[in-house]
Amino acid sequence: MGVEMAETWYEIVRDVLKRHNVSLVTYVPDNVLRPLIAAIEADPFFTAFACTREEEALGINAGAYMGGLRSILLMQTSGFATLPNVIASLSVPFSIPTLMMVSERGTLGEFNIGQQLVARTMRPVLDALNIETHTMTRLDEAEFIVDRALVQAFATMAPCCFILSPLLTGGKVFAK
Repeated sequence: MGVEMAETWYEIVRDVLKRHNVSLVTYVPDNVLRPLIAAIEADPFFTAFACTREEEALGINAGAYMGGLRSILLMQTSGFATLPNVIASLSVPFSIPTLMMVSERGTLGEFNIGQQLVARTMRPVLDALNIETHTMTRLDEAEFIVDRALVQAFATMAPCCFILSPLLTGGKVFAK
């Protein structure tokens, strides 16, 4: 692609979002996503702000899309559990290319049963809603996946969900 490879997953994501003019970033704070959020907030290209709930962020992003802006919602796995109704009643029927990036919890040493339950149901729910899903596990595939999925989401006007595996991000570190 002619672009110099960024060093970290979050720099790659930031750069690809910028290249595709995804300028609005809404998020619910999350430790795993903290470096991406910091990188986006440090870049004047982006407008980024925290929301209290994922449904609020998705609604803001849908309105922004209708106003001509491209956006993405950043959240953790448990936050996704609040979204199926909003996705099914807003994003899907109105062909809004809702972009979601989820830091995956509930796997690989997770202690929180709530996170585990949502992690096991997230992909089947996304599949039932016919939403394109990409689980990112390796640094060398991150740019390709985000780039191509953004092209597809905007061309087909369909939602897309990126799931950030702990294999890519290192996940949440727990005290032993």
